[in-house]
Amino acid sequence: MKNNKLYTALVLSLFLVIVSCGNSDQNQAAAAPPPAPFPVSQLETKTVTGYQDYPATIEGIVNSDVRAKTSGYIEKVFVDEGQKVRKGQALFKLETQSLSQDAGAAKARVNVAQVEVDKLIPLVEKNIISPVQLETAKANLAQAKANYSSVTANIGYATIKSPIDGYVGAINFREGALISPNDATPLTTVSEIDQVYAFFSFNEAQYIDHLQRSEGQNKAERIKNSPDLSLVLANGKMYSEKGRIQTSTGQINQSTGTIQIRAAFNNPNEILTNGNSGKIRIPTEYKDAVVVPQSATFEQQGNIMIYKLVADNKVATSILKVKGTVDNLYVVESGVKANDKIVVSGVGKLRNGMVISPQNTSFEDAIKPVATLFRN
Repeated sequence: MKNNKLYTALVLSLFLVIVSCGNSDQNQAAAAPPPAPFPVSQLETKTVTGYQDYPATIEGIVNSDVRAKTSGYIEKVFVDEGQKVRKGQALFKLETQSLSQDAGAAKARVNVAQVEVDKLIPLVEKNIISPVQLETAKANLAQAKANYSSVTANIGYATIKSPIDGYVGAINFREGALISPNDATPLTTVSEIDQVYAFFSFNEAQYIDHLQRSEGQNKAERIKNSPDLSLVLANGKMYSEKGRIQTSTGQINQSTGTIQIRAAFNNPNEILTNGNSGKIRIPTEYKDAVVVPQSATFEQQGNIMIYKLVADNKVATSILKVKGTVDNLYVVESGVKANDKIVVSGVGKLRNGMVISPQNTSFEDAIKPVATLFRN
């Protein structure tokens, strides 16, 4: 009897253990959370335009240093800084009192030499003196006239005139200053600014990329076919006129690794002047390119990564090769292709091979902040 009771108790205990384990498995299955929802979008090709800025300095197309051709003290300054002047307009006048005295003495020597020649001519004609004496007198007369011409020229040089039409720059010497042709600093600089040059630099890779993006059989043709440039002024506003690249220095500076580029802009309203600074903005068009929002990417060991949606709603990482950036978009060379589906946000919560609940989002919504950059 005792054995039967013991057997019954053991069977009952085993049954309870089995029932308990079964309930535990069911509870765990019921507690497993569903896959997390993530927005996904199907990639499309777009034609987008990006812009690259380069610091630039502005100069008038002609900058002519004004220098003295003779030494002297400045007696009068006729113009002010920033004033518009015409070619041949008087800018400075030097003191000429000593030059006038020199001119008087030189003129007197001309007269004396002329008298000597006039006196010797009849004597030679009558064979009273040798013709050699007359030739010597004539040579002295020529020398005296040359000296007089030099002095009078210096008097003319005392009025210093503008060499071109343009605007007066900084005036480096004022009344009373002693100047000479050997001065390292010019009196001023007159700049022609109806058109201006903008100078900026490419590094070697940027220079090659720019030439390769433009059509043409040689450098001149490629420069001619390059796109119009914009100029961002120092106040951050866009200059009204478009510019064109005209030329480059032709070789890479070995010290800096850059090549200087010269672009030209019309300046009808005279907003720009010599010495201005700004930024050259060059457009780069990517036609029918695969683009992804940067919010859909993350970096890992220096690589730009993205999560693609694969079979069974799993996500898989892919390394992107980027060939350009347009605002918050990456222009992709490889790693994804059109019609691939990617996770567009929340990628920091994902792991490779993770199952998600995809929430379809239109690609236009995924890139909405930069939609205005696209061309139809």
